[in-house]
Formats: sequence, structure tokens, C-alpha cells
Amino acid sequence: MKNLLGTNFITQIGILVHDIEKTSQVYADFFGVEKPEAIITDTIEKAQTEYKGEPSVARAKLAFFNMGSLQVELIEPDENPSTWREHLDEHGEGVHHIAFQIEGMKEKIQVLEQAQMPLVQKGEYEGGRYAYIDSVQDLKVMIELLENDK
Repeated sequence: MKNLLGTNFITQIGILVHDIEKTSQVYADFFGVEKPEAIITDTIEKAQTEYKGEPSVARAKLAFFNMGSLQVELIEPDENPSTWREHLDEHGEGVHHIAFQIEGMKEKIQVLEQAQMPLVQKGEYEGGRYAYIDSVQDLKVMIELLENDK
């Protein structure tokens, strides 16, 4: 039995929210930590965002809580088409994905697509890249692949 990702270490849980400032404060109070500064994802020129195979100008505000080996990511999407916006509109606030740190992004996407888990969205960030895979039918949650440059 082969591990499709080459890892079983979950690095992040992504949660969609309507109001990142409010929700970040609630999480900060709950965990007794400083409220993190929300950042905004890069523009399409830098992020090269693709959603369902098409370029997308979609952006999101992100806030990160580092909780030991696991990071909680809060995501407030803008109005443009994205997996974040679609999921928030259809399902409301809540868990969007679990993420894994991987190596070999192109190969991993191919392996997952062969397993009937298609690529939904991908993009670049400072120091790496991400891909959201539609694994909901089988795994009941979307997975995100994160690959950082060495």
C-alpha cells in the first residue's frame, strides 16, 4: 500500500471565515496568544492563481496561528471566483482543508488526479507554491499541498 503524498504529517487546518479580524480575536483570546496580523495574498501577477484551470484574480486575507506542530489558518476570501469563495458561499464558515508539506508538486498532483482527486486551485506564494485538491468525495475534506523552495 503506497502513501500517495509521501507523508502523513498534517501541517495545517484551513478555516473559512466571513470576518477575519473578529474571528482572529476570538481565536487569540481562546488560545491566550497575540492576535496575528492578517496578510493579503499576492495579486495574480505574483501568485499566478488558477481556479478550475483558468487564471483568477481571487485574493484572500489570511491569519496564521502556530500551535505546535499544527498551524491554524483563517481565510477570508474576496468576492472573486476561488475555491475559498465557492466553499464559503455553499457551506458557510468552517473547515476548508487540511494541508500537507510535500516535495514534487507536479508529480503529486498527477498521482492524485489519477486517483480521481482533481486539482481545483493552485498558486505561488513567497518561497513556494500551493495546490488544492478535491478529495472531498473520498476523504470528506479538501487537501492542500504545500511545497516550499529549498
